[in-house]
Amino acid sequence: MLQDRLGRPIRYLRVSLTRACAMRCVYCRPEGYATHRDENELAVDEIEAIVRHLAGSHGLVKVRLTGGEPTVRPDLLQIIRSVSQISGIADLAMTTNGLTLARQARSLREAGLKRINVSLDSLDPRTFASITGVDQLSRVLDGIDAARDAQLRPVRVNTVVVRGHNEHDLPALLRFAAERDLEIRFIELMPMGPLHERWSERYVPESEMREILAPSVDFWRALPGSSESARRYRAVLSDGGQATVGFITAMSHPFCDQCDRMRIGAGGELYPCLMARPSGSILAAVRPRFDARMFDELLREGLSQKSAEHPARGHAVMIELGG
Repeated sequence: MLQDRLGRPIRYLRVSLTRACAMRCVYCRPEGYATHRDENELAVDEIEAIVRHLAGSHGLVKVRLTGGEPTVRPDLLQIIRSVSQISGIADLAMTTNGLTLARQARSLREAGLKRINVSLDSLDPRTFASITGVDQLSRVLDGIDAARDAQLRPVRVNTVVVRGHNEHDLPALLRFAAERDLEIRFIELMPMGPLHERWSERYVPESEMREILAPSVDFWRALPGSSESARRYRAVLSDGGQATVGFITAMSHPFCDQCDRMRIGAGGELYPCLMARPSGSILAAVRPRFDARMFDELLREGLSQKSAEHPARGHAVMIELGG
């Protein structure tokens, strides 16, 4: 079992497939940030070799494909097919902006994707456009419906809560999730990326989110804990509906002691922690061919730099890692 220097087991790998994305979310993509695809992006066979080694030699069980926007990759279905067939990988998921999901959902499921998270920060078209930089809310909603129809279960909706933008949209988003049997996750803004200098002005803690939601919820039932990052509840709404709600509380209630993940960027950067600087690159161990011994040495060195808690301020840009 792969472990960091504090003995936390690493069972979960998040792989960024590209830095490219058509959206310009206020918390994710800095002004002027180029989003074209990089020639150094990890290839299908390189991703497969990494995951196969981690699963076979180190007990990896979960993989999430992220971006940028992973659906930008023309070889996405090949990546999903190759990873989904690796022995030991019990959970293969993806995070997407949802823009192309309406036409891709069924193909993604048939290729082997198990479940999906879709970013949705507002149901108001103007607010959605102000946050994402694109006036395409209807396409994302169609994509969510298509994911449900394709049996990508559960379909989770990710909402980053940003004061002054969408905090008052939370009740409508919760009702939306209840009506469609979605799991919704309200995510605390982290001090990284474009808003890090104004983080304290824009940050909404879980306690305030729950105050905003209180008139819509009769009671919360806590769900059993797991290695998931979200504090999960079953919310019974005042109109009789129910929804599973997760609060991702990296700032108000850090979950670093339970962290079982590491991240690899699209260009091979190794991130033992989302908010830390990359510890180095794994490219030398995968090109021109996969070298298991060198790869393990790079992992050990990188994971030796994983701290007990995440830094007070993040150094990465979210568009490079997808969360």
